[in-house]
Amino acid sequence: MPADGPTILATSGGIRRGTRTAIELAPLITHGFDLAGVSGRAPRLCLVPTAVGDQAQWITWFYEAGRAAGVDVSCLTLFPMPTVGDIHGLLAEADLVWVGGGSVANLLAVWRVHQLDVIFPRLWQEGVVLGGVSAGSLCWHVGGTTDSFGPDLRPVTDGLGMLPYANGVHYDSEEQRRPVFHRLVGEGILPAGYATDDGVGLVYRGTDLVEAVSEVAGRSAYSVFREDDRVHEERITPRLLPGAT
Repeated sequence: MPADGPTILATSGGIRRGTRTAIELAPLITHGFDLAGVSGRAPRLCLVPTAVGDQAQWITWFYEAGRAAGVDVSCLTLFPMPTVGDIHGLLAEADLVWVGGGSVANLLAVWRVHQLDVIFPRLWQEGVVLGGVSAGSLCWHVGGTTDSFGPDLRPVTDGLGMLPYANGVHYDSEEQRRPVFHRLVGEGILPAGYATDDGVGLVYRGTDLVEAVSEVAGRSAYSVFREDDRVHEERITPRLLPGAT
């Protein structure tokens, strides 16, 4: 079921520690199904865990979480070869494609080998909701801050660029994130962009940010931009989602 238009849900959340399962699907993922207009049947989610090297344990946890939530989960893995011959076809069956966290630098390199840099913009235009957490948020943007290269954050500037902004993730939980993001925007290494605290997501329709949403009370999103040779940060108050904690 396609969304009303090209839609991306870029987050620092969506998954939380489970009670009967290792992890559970949190309200940001549920909101992805709402954006897709799912009604009267089980939502369909395709997990893309490239950023963690298609770790089998993570995939198992995700399937268990989906089963507990009544979600039909499929998975696209690329190691040692793609799950299917028709990657576009597999992803197009989903209401929500969810890209997990990990190394965004590795993710982008592997995706380009398998032409996902061409496939994802096509799916986006076809109305499949594209979403994800951390690396799965950064990837849709021009770039952002990443620990893909080591513990000291560095810029990644070769994102898919479907969204013409920089992206900052884990803004409140990792002390380097805010100052490095500000510095990179101030130096012009990254364009102006948006950042999210843990538990917060950004909803884009086309390339327009239309809303910030949160699965955790008291968290925020931010607009970060350069003006008059200074970096400015403006808080964006998110809408609290049903089921938020």
